[in-house]
Amino acid sequence: MLNDWVVMPTCLPAVLRRCHACASERFRANGKFRVNANHKLLDAWLLALCAVCGDTAKLTVLERMNVRSVRPELLDRMHANDPALAAELLQDPVVRRRNRIALDWDGAWRLDTGGSDHLDREVIDVSVRFAARIPVRPVRLIADGCGLSRAEAGRLISEGRLVSAVRLSGRLSGDFTFTLKR
Repeated sequence: MLNDWVVMPTCLPAVLRRCHACASERFRANGKFRVNANHKLLDAWLLALCAVCGDTAKLTVLERMNVRSVRPELLDRMHANDPALAAELLQDPVVRRRNRIALDWDGAWRLDTGGSDHLDREVIDVSVRFAARIPVRPVRLIADGCGLSRAEAGRLISEGRLVSAVRLSGRLSGDFTFTLKR
């Protein structure tokens, strides 16, 4: 029987970018937007606050876009300060590259295993699904979900009792499956 695990975000990730006021490296995006119109051109920013001094950084979302070329739903979501839109835009590689930012997901996600009734079985087949592109080490997920230490999970991989079609070392942000034989 295949068990389904889900890696889901609990809040917005920290934005890694240097603060010009205090030289801190971390910002917190709170889902607030600023939209500015100059005649028929729009600029839009996602606002992020420095974790140390509270200074505001503007992450460019739209730059000098014609009003007619912006979807009305997108504009409505920005005016409503939609936190789901903020999460989508933070994960957009174009927005991250344009603003030269990286994301820190430490403490901003959780693993939902659907209960622990499957842990006492001899063979466990698990499908791990990511609700957002959160880079996590698969060994950490497996260790947390099965109640193992990371060293024990590493030992099970080297013994061939923990197998997957994907490489379990390194970071992964896409769906995968694994089998654990006790």
